[in-house]
Amino acid sequence: MRRILVPDASVLVSGRLTHLIEEGDVEEADIVVPEAVLAQLEHRAVEGRESGVTGIDEVSTLQDLARDDREIDVHFTGERPHPRDLEQENETEIRGRIREAASQEGGQLVTSDRVQAHVSRARGLNVWYLHPWAEEDEPETEELELFRFFDDDVMSVHLKAGTAPVVKRGTPGSMRLEKLAGGPLEHAELSPIAREIIEGARRDPDAFVEIERPGATVCQLGATRVTIGRPPFSEGLEITATRPVAKLGLEAYDLSGEILERTIDGSRGIFISGSPGSGKSTFAQALADELHGQDTVVKTMEAPRDLQVDEDITQYAPLEGSMELTSDVLLLVRPDYVIYDEVRKTEDFSIFADMRLAGVGLVGVTHANRAIDAVQRLLGRVELGMIPQVVDTVIHIDRGQIDHILELELTVKVPEGMQEADLARPVVTVSDHGTGRALHEIYTYGEQTVVMPIQEPGQGPGGQDSRRDELAESQLAYKLRRHIDGNFEVDVTGSNSATVYVSQSQIASVIGSGGRNVQRLEDQLGVDLDIRTFEDKREEERSRSSGASTSSTSSGPHGGGGGGSTPDASERYQQLSPEVRRTEQNVVLVLSPEMAGEHGAVYVGDERLFAATIGRNGEIRVRRGSAEGQRLQQAFRDGPPVTVRV
Repeated sequence: MRRILVPDASVLVSGRLTHLIEEGDVEEADIVVPEAVLAQLEHRAVEGRESGVTGIDEVSTLQDLARDDREIDVHFTGERPHPRDLEQENETEIRGRIREAASQEGGQLVTSDRVQAHVSRARGLNVWYLHPWAEEDEPETEELELFRFFDDDVMSVHLKAGTAPVVKRGTPGSMRLEKLAGGPLEHAELSPIAREIIEGARRDPDAFVEIERPGATVCQLGATRVTIGRPPFSEGLEITATRPVAKLGLEAYDLSGEILERTIDGSRGIFISGSPGSGKSTFAQALADELHGQDTVVKTMEAPRDLQVDEDITQYAPLEGSMELTSDVLLLVRPDYVIYDEVRKTEDFSIFADMRLAGVGLVGVTHANRAIDAVQRLLGRVELGMIPQVVDTVIHIDRGQIDHILELELTVKVPEGMQEADLARPVVTVSDHGTGRALHEIYTYGEQTVVMPIQEPGQGPGGQDSRRDELAESQLAYKLRRHIDGNFEVDVTGSNSATVYVSQSQIASVIGSGGRNVQRLEDQLGVDLDIRTFEDKREEERSRSSGASTSSTSSGPHGGGGGGSTPDASERYQQLSPEVRRTEQNVVLVLSPEMAGEHGAVYVGDERLFAATIGRNGEIRVRRGSAEGQRLQQAFRDGPPVTVRV
């Protein structure tokens, strides 16, 4: 009596049915394929999903088998589902149509879908449940055509229709590309390889399809990760397969006892950084195995799951496509350590920070060319003050070895190169683990977060100071554009001071009544501003060129505007005797706050020293190291008297 077999998509995609026929386990059978199954496979194929292409190829193979001398016939039955059901991936509706077809045909439903098998039995149908592949007849995954391109030292294989196959040989840090002999691959040669990969992923218990999207499929075949691209995702059929060339223990890395203890300390948040192919995942695997050996519960979060870790370590993928849902489940599992591979998107950094602050020992793997670049990837994604609590150690891998280890610490201090105590702010100090020397400081400057290299003693121009000056000038120019109509120039004169040159007609509006406008800018930027005119700048340049004493370094926060001419006896002026106050950097001439914004000339005896605009608090500031500052200090100490003529 002939058997009537009604297969669903799961059996056709796995290739299980054709294998049974070829082995002689199925004879004298009518294979009745529901139109709902064929429409489902066609829809997937049109979207570029490999499972759809593989399933249709399986139906074609059944047709070929039926044309041979076998007592096998292939028929189609039922109605095609509504396009809406296909577009919405309405699996429940399509499963119901398949069960209905099996019932009408009086046949045996053949499925590898466990839920479909249970529901069909509950409906009283005759069901043949086929595990995707049984161990006794399971083909070796290594026998796939793809693996003929691999040798012992081949790390990755790159196949593309219309080009010659290319492999990458060697180990991290010493890899080379090699074009294989044989000429370009045709699409007809590559397509069966892609189908074979999908079938292998469906039938092998150690393999699985990780991602399936229109035009892109990612499979894990044991230790080998395979990515298949086809239109519309790529312009042609392409297969890329990568595998680890070595699995190392943590003892293979040059780690001191102190660093090792820091690495496996559950209170740490660790980033493992490196460029693609540098060996960071290999180090993460070694670290995961070492942590597991410490009698701790270790889990991984991966997309795709390709870390080669001990079987006792459970590897989690995105739950329903979301790593956030995966993290929610992981917190219920209560692991001691989690390896998060890869941390790239903003969502990944947010999840990493959330889990870290929940108290989980966390190790993240991220792409970065330098160790400090891994830290910079946190900026804007994690609040500055929280960064050391989220990540306090960065281990950078290069050429398969540990290249650099950084430590992060939060302090409140005056950033390196600044002097005034009121400029203290939260600063993340990034230090070298081996030497303990601070390498970078991270802090906010105006509206910008700055990662500033710390200048070594003896470092010349073009180092930290010049970069800081450029930053200050750009920040001040950005701010002043909102307040000044017309041209202006900015010149940084110190680590926390700058001179702004404007036209004579703009002085009053820039300074504001009582210096309020400048005060507001100074409060925003944390920088003392000296407002001067373009005429002052030209006079300063002439003085410098003639070797005379300049006033470019003698101004206070708002000094220098309108002092271009020397008053004579015929001019009316008020002569005042200022009080003097000294700070770490400046000599401050204190007058009345009512004088703010007025023009004045500073005299030592009868000698006119410089002209200035009186600042917001009735002050004129002069840098102690300038020629004018030294002259004033000498005059206050030895005479003659210092006066200001307003």
